[in-house]
Amino acid sequence: MRSVAHRKGRLRTGSLLAAVLVAAVAAACTFPFPPGGGPETTGGGLLGTGNGYAGTGFRERQDDYLRFATEVLSPSSAANVLAHLARDRRDPRFHFDARVVKPADFAASFAKIDSFQDTSDFDMMRLMALWWGYRDRLDPALRSAIEQRFVGFRYWYTDPAPVGIVDQKWFWSENHRLIFYTLEYLAGRALPGTTFTITGESGSVHAERGRRRISEWLDEKARWGFSEWHSDVYYAKDIEPLLLLTEYAEPALARRAAAMLDVFMYDLAINQRAGNVGVTHGRSYMKDKSRALDQDVFGALNVAFGTSDTPYRSRGDATAVAMASAERYRLPAVIERVAHSDRTFVDREHMGAPLDLDEPLTANPVSDVPGKSYTDPEAVPFWWERAAHTAWQVVPLTLSTIDRYDLWKNDLFAPFKPLADLTGGDPDAARQLAYALRCQINVELMASVDTVTWRSPHAMLSSAQDYRPGCFGRQYHAWQATLDEDAIVFTTNPGNEPRPGTSWVDEDLYWSGAATMPRSAQHGAAVINMYAPQYAPAGPPLDAFNYLPYTHAYFPTERFDEVRQVGNWTFGRKDDGYVALWSWRPTEWRTHDPSVTFTNGLTRPFDLVARGGANNVWISQVGDADRWGSFDAFVAALSAAPITVTDLGSADGVSKGFDVTFGSPTEGAMRLAWTGPFTVDGTEVALHRDRRFDNPFGTTAFGDTGLRISDGPASLRLDLLSGRRFAAYRHR
Repeated sequence: MRSVAHRKGRLRTGSLLAAVLVAAVAAACTFPFPPGGGPETTGGGLLGTGNGYAGTGFRERQDDYLRFATEVLSPSSAANVLAHLARDRRDPRFHFDARVVKPADFAASFAKIDSFQDTSDFDMMRLMALWWGYRDRLDPALRSAIEQRFVGFRYWYTDPAPVGIVDQKWFWSENHRLIFYTLEYLAGRALPGTTFTITGESGSVHAERGRRRISEWLDEKARWGFSEWHSDVYYAKDIEPLLLLTEYAEPALARRAAAMLDVFMYDLAINQRAGNVGVTHGRSYMKDKSRALDQDVFGALNVAFGTSDTPYRSRGDATAVAMASAERYRLPAVIERVAHSDRTFVDREHMGAPLDLDEPLTANPVSDVPGKSYTDPEAVPFWWERAAHTAWQVVPLTLSTIDRYDLWKNDLFAPFKPLADLTGGDPDAARQLAYALRCQINVELMASVDTVTWRSPHAMLSSAQDYRPGCFGRQYHAWQATLDEDAIVFTTNPGNEPRPGTSWVDEDLYWSGAATMPRSAQHGAAVINMYAPQYAPAGPPLDAFNYLPYTHAYFPTERFDEVRQVGNWTFGRKDDGYVALWSWRPTEWRTHDPSVTFTNGLTRPFDLVARGGANNVWISQVGDADRWGSFDAFVAALSAAPITVTDLGSADGVSKGFDVTFGSPTEGAMRLAWTGPFTVDGTEVALHRDRRFDNPFGTTAFGDTGLRISDGPASLRLDLLSGRRFAAYRHR
């Protein structure tokens, strides 16, 4: 980061040039929309123009899911009740009397909302959809009970908290921000003249506040992209409120929501294989990433794209219900075609706001995000969405905010209280401590990230390039190879030994997250992942930020048709897709007793452990029959590929990493060290780029609020600021 003095010195002399550049960027971000092409409607239509929206196939998939969801009535599930009502409205052969559902059926949801529990905003979304879509069909007592929750809900952390209540809701992540804003907006519009209990303000005041905040959120996403990159969990929680807005918001806001929803769907269309969003994630858990069926986005993705043959499992999948029930949102045909594309391609994406934890420590750091300082209370949601609570630049603002709103009692802040106590409330001391511990305590920081995904008709490989290498990441997923819904491979440096239980646990760092992130560099179908912890294990109060002295791979052998081991290589084949995994340290299969440790039904080896130290090199390459012909040829070529690994040692208990060369049979001579450039055949390959999307379907500069996507016959043009959408399809 340049110094403040350097910036000020250039401010006056660069003002004219800046004005010219702003005008040029504005022109570049604006493109003409063809006139006509089909009317835009706002009562029940496309919220866009053109003839290029998914047709009967999308509608058939919507109806298929609604038929599945309505095979059984679960009156305590608002999402399942919504599915019944949606099918009743659409299918003349199906009838559902919603008055059979009584307030007592929603008792658990009401109790969760009334006790200010975390994720109660998820429950509120389904109540909101019921009220806006079907309030005249509901039992009057149930409708009244829902309206009581609208009036009594606490929509933001700055609103007064009831005496004696600890509000455990998490307001600040990317998805939660949008959900709370949407709930407040729609509740206020629903009851504009009613006084809301928490604030004493009218519904119309809340509606206007929600509208303004939704617009700000959409502006941020248009400029910076998504913070919870490629999340197989939380993209679902963005899709649901965006669908609510497309259905029930005022026209201008509905259009913007639909355009942003297109971007989420495009992101998912690119980064999935057979319905499995098996790529790098900003936030994910083992309960989601181990197989496609368990991903929160799976149902909605299959409704939208139909790329998986795996049957639906949940009749109360709220995101799938929302996608299947959508009337005003129509998926652009080009996005559906990207999901089904049989071409082999590479996608590179850059997203996220800049925040450099390693910049020199200073008492007055300057933000690189225009309008978002590190000291402005209004910027708290922006920084906290990115989990920058403990970033040294933000720590003083974090502490003052927590103190001001008495947030230490919140379960999500409480673990950091011992660290705050060490500083005695001194913001300067807190900043210095946060800087010293920056590699450990920023457990979910989501700043600028660059991702690469290689996809063929039979395999996919994805990774986050050089993202916080050697540092702790509770929900990061660094890389993954994906052949189908279940046949996947990835590695981690675990933070604890396997915990006994009957399910994958979010906070179990054996498979979820990364006790230390690798330095990853991918070129095409090959990736080098270099593990080298950049902090030493510690005792209390930092013992929660430790790592174990080994790395391991998830390689579920029974999900593959064939698995072979040759030297340090482990190979897998699923149908016509191939994956190869190499470890510098020797590996062995670890056995897990399903009666003690949850295995999600796996009975054969799936945990490939490389003992001897937390520092290791894992190399992976994927391929398929189209490129290699046979699995034997793939195995032979990779087994003979030249690999050299030089351990660079350590200093003060911290690894210096490795110098690695890998002669990929298809990608060339790849070289990566812990510091310095990534080269292929001697030429530097940039790990960090300035393209929001860069793939054969279109290139979009980072920060450009206009988007163009095309696969030839089909195309889409978006203006994310106005919400204009133009989809075209030239039938051949």
